Amino acid sequence: MSELIISVSGLRGIVGDTLTPEVAIRYGAAYAATLPAGPVVVTRDGRHTGPMVARAVQSALMASGHTCLDAGIAATPTTGVLVRHHGAVGGVQISASHNPAEYNGLKLFDHTGRVIPAAPGQQVLDRYQNDPPEWAPFDKLGDFHAIEDTTIAHLAMVASICDVERIRRRRFRVLLDANNGSGSVLGVPLLEELGCEVTLLGGEPDGQFGHPPEPTRENLSVVLPLLKELQADLGFCQDPDADRLAVLDEQGNYLGEEYTLAMCVDQVLRHTPGPVVTNCSTSRMTQDLAEKYGVPFFRSKVGEANVVDLMLAEKAIIGGEGNGGAIDPRVGYVRDSFVGMAILLDAMAAREQPISALAGELPRYAIHKSKIEVPAERVAGALDALESHFSDATSDRLDGLRLDWPNKWLLVRASNTEPIVRVVAEAPREDEAKQLCDVSAEVIAGV
Repeated sequence: MSELIISVSGLRGIVGDTLTPEVAIRYGAAYAATLPAGPVVVTRDGRHTGPMVARAVQSALMASGHTCLDAGIAATPTTGVLVRHHGAVGGVQISASHNPAEYNGLKLFDHTGRVIPAAPGQQVLDRYQNDPPEWAPFDKLGDFHAIEDTTIAHLAMVASICDVERIRRRRFRVLLDANNGSGSVLGVPLLEELGCEVTLLGGEPDGQFGHPPEPTRENLSVVLPLLKELQADLGFCQDPDADRLAVLDEQGNYLGEEYTLAMCVDQVLRHTPGPVVTNCSTSRMTQDLAEKYGVPFFRSKVGEANVVDLMLAEKAIIGGEGNGGAIDPRVGYVRDSFVGMAILLDAMAAREQPISALAGELPRYAIHKSKIEVPAERVAGALDALESHFSDATSDRLDGLRLDWPNKWLLVRASNTEPIVRVVAEAPREDEAKQLCDVSAEVIAGV
């Protein structure tokens, strides 16, 4: 048996191994026990295991007295919109995000349509681990209703944040790689609403991924050459539940996920100055942009819920994570690939520049990532040794150890599921970033 990946916002596991119907039912019941009376939205990301897991979760919710609003295959950000649109008390997205096909999982939402915060998430986790399910009597069971139209509300909200007519006039040619996840369900209608000529890859949301599901440069190697062949203006590549967006330029170059958020922030701040929030492992491109436009910049712990908490506290007008997840409060407090699409197309139309030019205007950095085996009992000493070795840096213990210099940074965090620390460094050049990771490994080895 492998390990179940579980946190305060949900869980993931291998179906038939760690994620069984029993696990889904128990976790669904634990979540239901923390909710007030009312309906719960349930969605899934297209994996072929989704119907089984969804039915187990729906059974638990109904047996706990909650009516299930079934939206079928939908993107994670759409789940948040549907929770608000239908006045639900919560929501469950059946998804394993970018994990391989054998995985599936549950992501929880609260009544505001955001990923559940840490405190209520911990209550769910505690109930799942310690308490038996609480079932309603036969005459108090919940009902089941299908949501007929799952996209209209989300599409309207995304369209409201951009100049639709300006984008339509440009008739952009767009390659959309939904990779057989849930992204095409809204992605195609949205791009067509914006007047784009769409070439769709992996449009059938059946979970039969055409390439590994995380939209990295390596995994998109089969997609990159198509941009020039199709003479497309840009490419949008989604992960299976469509909360992350990687961008390809018109020459077939991988701009990646870090650039998604930075370019969105640049476009938003040009027109509406205001606070910006990212997590502590996101490229400093966004921090540089905040400084350029003279607006407050805040950094949270890693994790979407942590970003959202800080965005709410600081009244941020945009935020997100460097994994391609832009969060725009005008649409919802959820990472949203469709928000990214609309903002970037609007930027290209407004400034009459190709996507490569928009990316070229941003500060240039390189990120290098590695991991080091460190037993849990040695992590604290390893962080202390790194802080002492890099004494010329400004240190921050918000989430692991982050060390900052004027134009580079290093983040070292312990994994929650493995005896390792993850090391991320960013610098103006790749070799500089790699050197920071290599030196960190040497320091930790000496502890």
